[in-house]
Amino acid sequence: MTDTTDPRFAVLGARPGKIVAVHLSYGSRADQRGRRPAAPSYFFKPSSSLAPSGADIERPAGTELLAFEGEIALVIGEPARWVTPDAAWSHVASLTAANDFGLYDLRANDKGSNVRSKGGDGYTPLGPALIDARAVDPTDLRLRTWVDGELVQDDSTAGLIFPLTQIVADLSQHFTLETGDVILTGTPAGSSVVVPGQVVEVQVDAGPHSTGRLRTTVVQGDRAFDAAIGSLPAVDETQRTEAWGSAEAAAAAATDTGRSRATQPAPEPSPAPATDAMTPALREKLGRVPVAALSGQLRKRGLNDVTIDGVHPLTPGSRFVGTARTLRFVPHREDLFASHGGGQNAQKRAFDAVGEGEVIVIEARGETGSGTLGDILAIRAHARGAAAIVTDGGVRDAEAVAAVGIPVFTAGPHPAVLGRRHVPWETDVAVGCGGTTVEPGDILVGDGDGVIVIPPAIAEEVADAALAQEAEDAWIAEQVASGHPIEGLFPMNAHWRARYESEVTR
Repeated sequence: MTDTTDPRFAVLGARPGKIVAVHLSYGSRADQRGRRPAAPSYFFKPSSSLAPSGADIERPAGTELLAFEGEIALVIGEPARWVTPDAAWSHVASLTAANDFGLYDLRANDKGSNVRSKGGDGYTPLGPALIDARAVDPTDLRLRTWVDGELVQDDSTAGLIFPLTQIVADLSQHFTLETGDVILTGTPAGSSVVVPGQVVEVQVDAGPHSTGRLRTTVVQGDRAFDAAIGSLPAVDETQRTEAWGSAEAAAAAATDTGRSRATQPAPEPSPAPATDAMTPALREKLGRVPVAALSGQLRKRGLNDVTIDGVHPLTPGSRFVGTARTLRFVPHREDLFASHGGGQNAQKRAFDAVGEGEVIVIEARGETGSGTLGDILAIRAHARGAAAIVTDGGVRDAEAVAAVGIPVFTAGPHPAVLGRRHVPWETDVAVGCGGTTVEPGDILVGDGDGVIVIPPAIAEEVADAALAQEAEDAWIAEQVASGHPIEGLFPMNAHWRARYESEVTR
């Protein structure tokens, strides 16, 4: 029975009874995977996974490996049972472009059935147009896929290990292929991971005939899988390698922490924490004042708990001034890391959103048993014009991070990944870093003595007072260097104060 109201089945004109997909059928893909099957193997996809051209596909919260697979879809016309390869094509009514999306985070748990990993709503876009099978040669069909306009798959049915007619005939040995059934015939090399914001297009051509481009946009879902109901997403190097298409592609896409692969395009930066305190003039003043002098001025105003303790610059001589942009980690817990550690998590969002002159401040609870960032994230922050990164946790790839050129203040190097100790949790909230509270928009200054936090409301006052004190201390140092004793000079008594004021104001 036709369904003319549901857009998922518009291109077919009816809801198919079954969708059958081939695991591995192109020589280029088999070579990429390092295995060539002797016979085709299959899995089923639910008809509820169908989607029209132009639809979105959601990547579930807490996942990272949503991969596209451009394919040719065959639509059965005449029912087929025990047909030969020579007769098989006469049972195919039409063909169209398909995208066999899969979530590799769930693939291992499905053990080949792909029920969850490839059965999600919207995971089988078809269209936008059908090509009459009678008008084409099944051995001469061209399949292409683009991601964000870049051609990433380009192969033809001449490259199939198993011809389309063999696939139809083989399936007909096991069950009746009924009118309207859909066969997804496998994908060539080039399948890889896509992330929210990217657009995938698939097109099938046969001489002058074309399906047009099947367009799908990846969006981020806000719901995660529930561990109380079923198994959670789980990713290992095997799944990453197969999702990305090769070990080299997986390695190139790897982030430096958590191994969660940041090929994601940068999202629109989040609004910077509101602050009007950091003017160019104030930044210039603070850039001339040592942290020790600022500490003294803050102490005079009753603020003693404003130093981020236990952090040191990776590169000696590092110095920075900036406003805080915060990132909070919570202690590692397996289920929480599964739901919050993958994809465009809080850590990646923070580094993608940091603005010029801002400082990423990371709350790691003083836990130094893993890295909280590495060179890729440091490069991202540097490219966005961040002033510095401050973490009371560890840093991976410390030498590479130091070479990036952005000031990084850390509790020390550590080779382990983020997920050994932390779950990236939230951004732009008050955090506790190195024993002090840092709010978004607070002003931070760092040098060889450490890092200090200045409330924006008194920053100008503190900077002016510190500069004045620095000038006074420099004059005292000159007097001591010329042979005067410290007694009465440091601090200055009335005599020395009068002399100082006379000399500096004349």
